[in-house]
Amino acid sequence: MNDVLSAFHPVIGGWFALRYGRPTPVQEAAWPRILAGEHVLVTAPTGSGKTLTAFLAALDALLTGRWPAGSTSVVYVSPLKALNNDIERNLIAPLAELGPRFSAAGIEAPQIRVFTRSGDTPADDRRRMVRRPPEILITTPESLNLLLSASSSREVLTRVRLVILDEIHAIVGGKRGTHLITAVERLAVLAGEFQRVAVSATVRPQATVAEFVGGYEPVGPLGPTTAYRPRPVAIVSAPDCKRIELSVDVPSDGDDPAEFWPRLASELRTIIDANRSTLVFVNSRRHAERVTLLLNEGLDEPIAYSHHGSLARELRYFVEQSLKAGRLRAIVATSSLELGIDIGDLDQVVLVQTPPGVAATLQRVGRAGHQVDAASRGSRYATNGRDLVDAAVVSRAVAERAIEESRPIRSPLDVLAQVIVGMTIVETWDIDALYAAIRTAWPYRELDRRQFELVLEMLAGRYADTRIPSLQPRLTVDRVAGTVRARDASRVLLYQSGGTIPDRGYFGLRVSGGGKVGELDEEFVWERRVGETFVLGTQAWTITAITDRDVEVVPARPGADQIPFWRATARGRDVSYCLGILDFLDRCNQGL
Repeated sequence: MNDVLSAFHPVIGGWFALRYGRPTPVQEAAWPRILAGEHVLVTAPTGSGKTLTAFLAALDALLTGRWPAGSTSVVYVSPLKALNNDIERNLIAPLAELGPRFSAAGIEAPQIRVFTRSGDTPADDRRRMVRRPPEILITTPESLNLLLSASSSREVLTRVRLVILDEIHAIVGGKRGTHLITAVERLAVLAGEFQRVAVSATVRPQATVAEFVGGYEPVGPLGPTTAYRPRPVAIVSAPDCKRIELSVDVPSDGDDPAEFWPRLASELRTIIDANRSTLVFVNSRRHAERVTLLLNEGLDEPIAYSHHGSLARELRYFVEQSLKAGRLRAIVATSSLELGIDIGDLDQVVLVQTPPGVAATLQRVGRAGHQVDAASRGSRYATNGRDLVDAAVVSRAVAERAIEESRPIRSPLDVLAQVIVGMTIVETWDIDALYAAIRTAWPYRELDRRQFELVLEMLAGRYADTRIPSLQPRLTVDRVAGTVRARDASRVLLYQSGGTIPDRGYFGLRVSGGGKVGELDEEFVWERRVGETFVLGTQAWTITAITDRDVEVVPARPGADQIPFWRATARGRDVSYCLGILDFLDRCNQGL
């Protein structure tokens, strides 16, 4: 057996060797550190076995009884609910295989339960989770914060031994990352110190991300004289030896701009026909619907389905499983499939338009050839001259692996307000201790006391005379006792609007007498009338009613060519990407 596998229980090491063969380089480097209890940041290209890298030591501890059954020892957090469902399935399968192997070896292994808690979890299941905590809890940043803000569910988290932060690169540079890491520090106050394992695609600067994950451990009790020490986080970075075969193309035959999309669809069909499974990435939901419509035009059966955030979760899952099972030839997706959702092996990835960054390009192309040592093969189609410039710049950066830097946001006060309400809704806090606890999170390590006090005053109703409801008092601050507690009415507000994902005012799209099939932009809805027909998700729909929240529809016959649009979904470019474009144009201008 491989040396690193010998550190696990023989049943687990033998199972891994039989199922996967040799560990990948990142597993060989990470497992000794994880087994030693160190905090670890694992970075490696797509298809390196990062998820099992994070979980295998925990499975070993749970199945051998070193961590007790009957309480939650592992909390896994990822930014995507769909990815969480995949992780649950991918854990249940090995657990089902390992149980009989332990029994065959004469060892009675405990039953390990895996539970996914998100905004989609039914209320009955949430109550069952509280009554019988799972050994492994899978959740999102938003749900973790809500679990910590409820008196009943937070008891589930008092014995946590390991927190796994997956796809950390996807949120470290935004306010969702701040919301996540403050929840991790809140959990440390509740459960005591635990091991942190963050999993990421290639990210830089790695030292900053590691510091972000580790945060600061308070020395002594929380209060006005609290000192801090950074938690050391080991960085395990596998060399990016992944072969990427990426071509840049422009649809041929003709210069008429009106014919661009039909020509593109024709070439995409040729690619799809040559493969068993193809994933086409676009940069917007409207383009996903448009390309899907053109690909299926004139066919008896669709060869491609669209996949994006405005389609209902059940429809997205159906599309994912259809491709995985071979019932579908292609998916046209936005960044909704950029991360590691399991859709089976892909023959090729096609990028229509240049992705918004180098890291996004690597993520998307890396979905093909997902296996270790397999090449990732992709084609990129530029939609105009400017996009061709972007493609040239990104192609060079991809070859050099010159990805954008991740820059965590420092001391965002809007997130701070939400965190304060969440922390004080379940217990009364000493103000000095609250300030000290918040500063253990990396984004707030330099939080100015005056800024903290101003946020407290606002939440306590300093602006209570305003007619704006959102500025009504949320806290009760007792300056004599030096304590703060959230008002009971704040609980509903926190549960209804908790998180940093913006509410874009979308209308629900519902089948008359049935369930929800998607979401529509309010501006698109304002321009519609009852009786109009449009296409969403390869299906034509006729509007039967428009309410203040929903658009009710019935299936219509094929033939409609109107597709929805969604505003405010564009993603900006990183500064380094923009500078690369400027440098490229300058060199072209000089004839270099």
